[in-house]
Amino acid sequence: MRKYFLLLSFFYFSMSLMASNILIPMDAESQKNHLKAYGITYWVLSKQQKVHWLLNYRGGSFLLPDGDAIRKECQIRGVSFEILSTAQSESILAGISSPSKNQDAVILEKAPKIAVYSPKGNHPWDDAVTMVLTYAEIPYVTIYDEEVLSDKLALYDWLHLHHEDFTGQYGKFYGSYKAAPWYIESKENSEILASKLGYSKVSEEKRDVALKIRNYVIGGGFMFAMCSATDSFDIALAAEGVDICEPMFDGDASEPNYQSKIDYKKTFAFTDFTLERNPTVYEFSTIDMTRIRQLSKESDYFSLMDFSAKWDPVPTMLCQNHTSLVKGFMGQTTAFNRKQLKSTVLVLGENKINSEARYIHGIKGKGFFTFYGGHDPEDYQHRVGDPKTELELHPTSPGYRLILNNVLFPAARKKKKKT
Repeated sequence: MRKYFLLLSFFYFSMSLMASNILIPMDAESQKNHLKAYGITYWVLSKQQKVHWLLNYRGGSFLLPDGDAIRKECQIRGVSFEILSTAQSESILAGISSPSKNQDAVILEKAPKIAVYSPKGNHPWDDAVTMVLTYAEIPYVTIYDEEVLSDKLALYDWLHLHHEDFTGQYGKFYGSYKAAPWYIESKENSEILASKLGYSKVSEEKRDVALKIRNYVIGGGFMFAMCSATDSFDIALAAEGVDICEPMFDGDASEPNYQSKIDYKKTFAFTDFTLERNPTVYEFSTIDMTRIRQLSKESDYFSLMDFSAKWDPVPTMLCQNHTSLVKGFMGQTTAFNRKQLKSTVLVLGENKINSEARYIHGIKGKGFFTFYGGHDPEDYQHRVGDPKTELELHPTSPGYRLILNNVLFPAARKKKKKT
């Protein structure tokens, strides 16, 4: 009996020596909860441990150091995982390194500090990013205009822009909701805040917020924006020093012929767009394709681009998924007109039928930005007052995975760009 126990103890000891890594598979067949898998990866990074992100290997899997605490955390959060020996781990990494395979292993080194630019008092379900961060159990800090204007952005590695209107036109909701109590209250709160910060107009205050965010990116920050925060941000930059707001927004008339004064050189992503002058139209400019789209819900999908993992690891990281086809979803800004994208902007996801870009990325100064069209990847046509999305029902959402790819991107060890 004693020999039996000694043999059993030796067997378990040998197994513990052999099991050196935990693989979190991210393919469609093996992973039960893709979204929480990102949270596990972030949690490991927060413990000062490094992670390998295996680009294009089984849907963009994660290779973690082995440990009882990590195994237990995966079990608690419902994340599928596999135990690998040293030999198995080395075999996977050797295969990925082969020049014949469009794969790569990127080292994630440090949990990024995350900030969400959002009005105080907003609920997590008001925004897709805060919803998925909360669901994935990834911590974030909410900031708004006071923090941005007092140069607090430097404290964070990653910044998400809530569905904001940086032009000072209150989301162009005037036509449909000018008498709604929530619209009136939101407008009053914005005016009170602008006055408190020393501005006579909300549009001028938002312009300076946009400029601070621009400088944050140029200095090396990573900015992620969705829906109306994408085009309204660029419009605010292009219209710096130009009054494009009608009297119901800022109390005085807009500048005559303001379209001719728009400076496209100041924008991040868009160029040659025409602003929507009618204050009752729920649209900012010709950047967005929402009004001219001719797609049904059933046919509304966009495809992710295929990049070289070894030569272009950044866009490859941002496109990691267990499918190359993602179902579309609408928002105030749903999709971007490809004709009005700057040549320096990289299209990550597109609907070829409609010739529209859904997911784009670019470099500005030392930093990066990603714009993602639409409001909620699992709510096709989200409207004011609609109930929140329950992510427990969508734990493998490809659309939400794209958001979390961006969250982890700043953790990656930077490589010199090869192209």
